[in-house]
Amino acid sequence: MKFNFSSLVVLFFFCSIYSQSARDLSNIDSIQKVILNSKTTDSLLIANAHYQIGELYRYNSLGDSAYYHYQKAEKIYKSKKDKYRTAITLYGIADIQRDEKDFTGSEVTSFEAISLLESLKQTDKVIRYKSYIYNSLGLAFGQLEQYEESISYYNKAIELKKRLKGNNKATLQNSSNNLALSYKKSGDYDMAMEKYKEILDDDSLLYERPQAYALILDNYAHTLYLSNNRKQLPRLYFKALNIAENASPGGYNSIIINQHIAEYYNDLNIKDSAKFYGYRAKDISENYHNEDYLTSLLLLSRIEEGEKSAQHLKDYVRINDSLLKHERAIRNKFARIRFETDQIEQENIQIAKERMWLLIISVVVIIASFLLYLVIAQRNKNKELQFVQKQQETNEEIYNLMLSQNESVEEARTLEKKRISEELHDGVLGRLFGTRLSLDSLNFNNTTEAIRTRGQYIEQLKSIEEDIRKVSHELNTDFVSGSGFIDIIKTLVETQTIAYKLQYKLEHDDDINWDSVSNKKKIHIYRITQEILHNIYKHAKATYVVISFKLKNNVICLTITDDGSGFDVNKAKSGIGLKNMNSRINEISGTLNINSKKEEGTAVIIEVPIP
Repeated sequence: MKFNFSSLVVLFFFCSIYSQSARDLSNIDSIQKVILNSKTTDSLLIANAHYQIGELYRYNSLGDSAYYHYQKAEKIYKSKKDKYRTAITLYGIADIQRDEKDFTGSEVTSFEAISLLESLKQTDKVIRYKSYIYNSLGLAFGQLEQYEESISYYNKAIELKKRLKGNNKATLQNSSNNLALSYKKSGDYDMAMEKYKEILDDDSLLYERPQAYALILDNYAHTLYLSNNRKQLPRLYFKALNIAENASPGGYNSIIINQHIAEYYNDLNIKDSAKFYGYRAKDISENYHNEDYLTSLLLLSRIEEGEKSAQHLKDYVRINDSLLKHERAIRNKFARIRFETDQIEQENIQIAKERMWLLIISVVVIIASFLLYLVIAQRNKNKELQFVQKQQETNEEIYNLMLSQNESVEEARTLEKKRISEELHDGVLGRLFGTRLSLDSLNFNNTTEAIRTRGQYIEQLKSIEEDIRKVSHELNTDFVSGSGFIDIIKTLVETQTIAYKLQYKLEHDDDINWDSVSNKKKIHIYRITQEILHNIYKHAKATYVVISFKLKNNVICLTITDDGSGFDVNKAKSGIGLKNMNSRINEISGTLNINSKKEEGTAVIIEVPIP
């Protein structure tokens, strides 16, 4: 159980008041205000407060108030599944029900409490309360005049009390006195006297508990009276009365002793003494307004004669009816309190159910929303993946079209070169060859001048022939094979730099066999180059850029350097452009490194392996 600071303060205040009050009701208002009106939310602390207040009211015979607070405590203890505290609270309720003549209710409540205690480990405190409850059941069945059951429960109580640790002599004597009383009322006077003698044989009882001694001695004397063994009477009666009066003048226990003495003298027809002790019992019992007062009136109606006897009998009937009505009212009040607390409990259960359903609905809504979010997110992710896939397919198709176009151009160039070569070879060279033969025929003119002139023409024609042959041979050679991708890159660079007003230098290594590089890698290299040039224009404020393709250990190294403002690589934010470049690099198993310093430009180095 957790206590907050306010709970600890309240508990300390309560304990101090309760220990000082010693069951004094003068402090009950303070206890209720401090405990029950405090802002503590500790339900167990509140239940303990209700229980202690119920104890105070029960001790002071305020049954209805005690019952109310016991009920409050019981409901909380039950909700906390605290079986022990629930059981001892039910014991308090059963005790009140017995006092208010609700014997059936008391029996049911008692057995409910015993059932709870039986389910617990049989510790000393559990056994103690079980003995109390069995003793209470003995009292209830005794009042119902079911003495056999009453005796049985008293014996169970005594057996349990014998198992308790410590000095339990007083509580054992109380149960033994109750047991003897049931034997007496059942007519088993021998067993009653035997039990009374066992108690009275304890010499310490008179000094330790004089009131109990007086009550037990009176019961023993009355048993002798009922069994017609009156040798020691009225001496034992007066001894008991004297002890009771000395211990507590006009106390409750002297009522019964005075009644027994009045009964004894009336039986002997000593009316003055019978009236004296009868009226004395009545006067004392008026302060308590219980059944002993009714017993005193009924006794006086037998002792007195005539009008006085009738008046006592009328008073007896009137007060008895009033008490019966009061008892019915109290029982109805108990039933109403239980109904109201049950109704409150049902309302609390209903509120708890509504809260539970609200919680369940909230959880379901949250889970459904989360699942809907996942579905939508997954759908968007799928759409994004489909878009990327389509983009890749589109890029592949665009590049294939670019290559196809470039191949068509190259094919047209090749055909044109071949045509020119054939034209030169078959046309120009043919004619030149014919002319050379014609000039050779002039060699028959043997003049020195003619021979020298012809020789010069012939040598020039040979030179022209050799040049044309060389051009024809070079035109017929496919010297641009494998250079298509670089031409595409060159076109991109030229287009971008013109748009971005940049000067550029493009360097490429002829050793790179672009035909062996997959279209996917070439597309990504193309897009990365395009993105880098765009970033240079957007962020670098550069005027000159160098693009270089090199081949190192079967790895294509693309380096793009600018003379821009540069930036701090460690502090730079990763924008969507850089994320796209990293994504493309990862797809072709390459690496991307950026080296930059403020005011010194930036160098982007990309390495792509050739499989």
